[in-house]
Amino acid sequence: MKRFLVVLALLSGCGEKDKQAEGREEASDTRVKVRVETVYRQEVEQLSELTANVTANVTNKIAPQAPVRIEKLLVEVGDAVKEGQLLAMTDATALNQAKVQLDHVEQEFLRIDELYKVGGVSRSVRDAQYTTLEVSRTTYKNLLDNNRLLSPIAGIVTVRNYDQGDMYNGALPVYVVEEISPVKMNVNVSERFFARVKKGMSAAIRCDVYPEEVFEGKVGLIYPTIDEGTRTFAVEIKIENKDRRVRPGMFARVTLSFGTQERVTVPDRAIIKQPGSGERFVYVLKAGKVVYQQVKLGRRTGDRYEILEGLSDNDQVAVTSLNRLNDGVEVAVIDAR
Repeated sequence: MKRFLVVLALLSGCGEKDKQAEGREEASDTRVKVRVETVYRQEVEQLSELTANVTANVTNKIAPQAPVRIEKLLVEVGDAVKEGQLLAMTDATALNQAKVQLDHVEQEFLRIDELYKVGGVSRSVRDAQYTTLEVSRTTYKNLLDNNRLLSPIAGIVTVRNYDQGDMYNGALPVYVVEEISPVKMNVNVSERFFARVKKGMSAAIRCDVYPEEVFEGKVGLIYPTIDEGTRTFAVEIKIENKDRRVRPGMFARVTLSFGTQERVTVPDRAIIKQPGSGERFVYVLKAGKVVYQQVKLGRRTGDRYEILEGLSDNDQVAVTSLNRLNDGVEVAVIDAR
C-alpha cells in the first residue's frame, strides 16, 4: 500500500510538470493569432461608373458683325426657336443707305454694259464697273446680315445680354441659343477599357434632378489618345432628349457596362487603406508569416472587392487582427477558410 502511494505521488508530480511545461510553451508563443481566407475567382460585372456635367449638343452665340444699335428683340430666354427664325433687328440706317448706293451702282453698270455691247466703252471700263457692283452687293449683304439676326439652329434661347435700344459693343453676344435635343456629356474612362468602348454602345445615365429615372445614352465619339497623367481617355455620350427634360448644367452619373469577367476577389475586411494616400494593401500568408502586399481594387460586389493587380487565385489573406500585424510578422492561424 505504501509503495502504491509513492508511485501515485510520482505520477502526480510528473503530470504537474507536464502542465507547467505546456503553460510555459504557450506563454512563450508570441505569434499573432489571425484568421485567414483564401481568395478565389468569380464572375464580376465590368462596370465603369463615372460623373459628368450635361452640355448642349451645339451652342451658338448670336451677334451682329459690327457695332450697331439694337432696335427690336423678338424672343426671350427660355423660348424655343426654329432654324432660320428671326431673333432681333438692329438699326437700319446704314442698310438703307447701302441699298440706295447699290441701286445706283446697278443702274450705272447696266448703262455701261449697254455701251460696251455697241462699242461705246472699252472692256476694262465695263469690268471696273462690274467690280464696283460686286463690292456694293457684298456691302449690302453684310449690312443685311447685321440688321437681321437669325438663329442658325433649332434650340432654346439660354442667354440675352442686351435690352431693346442698347448699343451692341461686341463684348457679349446678343443671344445664346443651345441645341438640347440631343444633349451630350464627356466622361473620362479608365485606359483598361480602351479597346472595349465602341461607338454606339449604350450607357445608363442618372441625373440628380430625376433620382429614380434612368436615361439611355449612346457613345457618340471616342477620343483617340490617353491622358498620361490620369491614365484615362475621353468619351462623348449623347442622350436623344426628345422631351428636353435633361438640360445643360445638370449633374449626371454615367454607367458603362462591359459584360462580366472572371476576377480574383477578396473580402472587404482584408483591405487596408494606406494613410495619406489612395493605396490599398492586404496581408498575404506565406510560410507562417504575413507579407504586406499592395493591391489594385476594381469594383465592389457585396462584401468583396475585385482585385485587378496584386493577388493570385488561392492566395490566403488575413482578415482579423490587422492592426496588430506588420510586414514579415510570424502568425498563428486559428481559422482558415
